Amino acid sequence: MNVWRAWLILTASVLAVLGTTSSLALAATKNIVVVVADDLGLTLGCYGDRVARTPHLDQLAAEGTLFTHAFCTTASCSPSRSVILTGIFNHANGQYGLQHGTHHFSTLDRITSLPARLSKAGYRTARIGKFHVAPESVYPFDAELPGNPRNSVQMAERCREFVTSDDPRPFFLYFCSTDPHRSGQTGPPPHEPNLFGNEGNYPGSAAVTFDPQKIVVPPFLPDTAACRAELAEYYQSAARFDQGVGKLVEVLKAAGHWDDTLFVFLSDNGVPFPGAKTTVYEPGLRLPLIVRNPLDKARGQQSAALVSWVDLTPTILEFAGAPRDKQLQGRSFLAEVDGRGGPPTDEVYASHTFHEVTMYYPMRVVRTRKHKLIWNLAHGLVYPSAADLWHSATWQEALAKGPSSTYGKRTVTQYLGRPEWELYDLDADPDETKNLAADSEHAATLALLKEKLRAFQERTKDPWLHKWQYE
Repeated sequence: MNVWRAWLILTASVLAVLGTTSSLALAATKNIVVVVADDLGLTLGCYGDRVARTPHLDQLAAEGTLFTHAFCTTASCSPSRSVILTGIFNHANGQYGLQHGTHHFSTLDRITSLPARLSKAGYRTARIGKFHVAPESVYPFDAELPGNPRNSVQMAERCREFVTSDDPRPFFLYFCSTDPHRSGQTGPPPHEPNLFGNEGNYPGSAAVTFDPQKIVVPPFLPDTAACRAELAEYYQSAARFDQGVGKLVEVLKAAGHWDDTLFVFLSDNGVPFPGAKTTVYEPGLRLPLIVRNPLDKARGQQSAALVSWVDLTPTILEFAGAPRDKQLQGRSFLAEVDGRGGPPTDEVYASHTFHEVTMYYPMRVVRTRKHKLIWNLAHGLVYPSAADLWHSATWQEALAKGPSSTYGKRTVTQYLGRPEWELYDLDADPDETKNLAADSEHAATLALLKEKLRAFQERTKDPWLHKWQYE
């Protein structure tokens, strides 16, 4: 009996070790891919958009976790990307505005970025496509892979050698398309500008065109022929990007890395139209986020957790088993990806200061499940416009009709002239058109959210905190 018992114990031990070894083999290589679209809103089939043609992203959502309440912290390219790659709000990391050209904003030298942290944790790192943050010493990738950022199918192919390398270290791939950002090009008569890159030739990508008459115009935009035509171009660019995501998944599968790679898809900010990009209204901040954790058995989940782009770096570090420190200002939401559910988050925050250097208009935001409070710190100024948005046919048509003309659910005058405080009940007013800040019935809510906003600024060492004192 003792011999029999000893044999059972030995057998169980061996099986346990083999099972553990098998699990460790799966968990040992924790590769990470982060895919960032450029100016893509919730215009995806998996988010309920009936016009969009995004089968590959829809399939990703079916295999991963789709977040319904995910938010960037600032609806501007460089600042948003700096938050994605640092886990620090851009007013704290120093990337106040666009990195390129005359704008020349850059991240503070003392910041430790995600690629630097993962490299220290034993990862090999590479980026491809749009980078748009600086300096490179703060964002040190081992390799910059070549590729046309408008042709994400080509980009995916260019990543094949990196993901199939026999280097035993896990990899981190940062994959950033320029689609569906406006291209700034001028097309054929009548010379409509900003054709979303659709005038180019992209081998490997199939052009998916859209009928402007069948476009569903979102409520924050005017339902005009000009807007419909631009939205059709936007959807075409988004469909091209989707094909690149499909190719990248194919490359990972062919390399045998689909089942040991955390795959994160998101956008830097909302759609490139006035009322979304560069604003802190919902179309600018509320964005797609799909995460597939290879270690998670459940598939096709949805999470309503409030998550923010400042949370991305902490989440990725937890997956990688890499340490975090006090410099990080976000939290990990890996438990929400796995369906386990983490500590509830009651609010998310936004912080905008510049887009272009000529666009000074600082805003701070706190958003709860029900309410949003916007503090327009430069409310005495006319609200500025990004160059690509200013030249859009949609906006120029609205301007030509005069200041009292409607643009979506606002007039042009209301869009350009903002009050100091904007308070919205998002349940009753999802389009953020009825400002409750001066309503005595909502005074308690206003006071509570002001207190939360100030505490956020103190906690994140916001340089604009002094506005509370000197004004």
